[in-house]
Amino acid sequence: VCFSVGYSAVALNHVIDFKEKKQEIIKPVSPSELFPSLPIVQGTSKRIKVLTRLTLVVSDPSHCNLLRSTSANIRLYDIIAVFPKTEKLFHIACTTLDVDLVCINVTEKLPFYFRRPPVNMAIDRGIYFELLYTPAIKDSTMRRYTISNAISLMQICKGKNIVISSAAERPLELRGPYDVANLGLLFGLSESEAKAAVSTNCRATVLHGETRKTACGVVYTVKKPRKVEEEETTVPACKKAKTQA
Repeated sequence: VCFSVGYSAVALNHVIDFKEKKQEIIKPVSPSELFPSLPIVQGTSKRIKVLTRLTLVVSDPSHCNLLRSTSANIRLYDIIAVFPKTEKLFHIACTTLDVDLVCINVTEKLPFYFRRPPVNMAIDRGIYFELLYTPAIKDSTMRRYTISNAISLMQICKGKNIVISSAAERPLELRGPYDVANLGLLFGLSESEAKAAVSTNCRATVLHGETRKTACGVVYTVKKPRKVEEEETTVPACKKAKTQA
């Protein structure tokens, strides 16, 4: 469904909640095992890109030790996300953890207020904040929490480093990128920020993951649009001749 509505990449999410017993980080499943032939993105000649993502739901500081360790399986994932349940864990995720995304709870009222220092530090470190839109289209109560929590975050981060994703489990829960950008306006984003939340910010998150995996850096090149030549403001030659005479 993703390729038919205009997405060029999709991430398969593996969620680990440490509250549940026997939670282990396994190797990500190769996309070639799930999809023998990847579909072509609508309107292009390129095949859709399938990424692997690991999301860790942490409710205790000890759960963060796994992210600090050099686990071989963690490095195999393209995107690492953390879902902090308390203010202390949110601060740790923004300031010290080597992750790409910090998930914001949108299904219930936040138990803490966002603080400017950790949010600004996360932005400086290239970490992005993820908002989910699927709960907002499922239930009116969760829609209220989604908008309220999103606006609280926007007041601190000023619309910077926001990624809007679906977490869809069924095709009916998925929306096209233009529809998602319109939902971003309800979350307190401007038009340009809402478009970035479903395009350039998502690409930056993937590149941040590449940097994390290589421990070096990534160079990404784009074509620079040509500037319109400025109009000549010099006096025409005929007028010059008259003034000189």
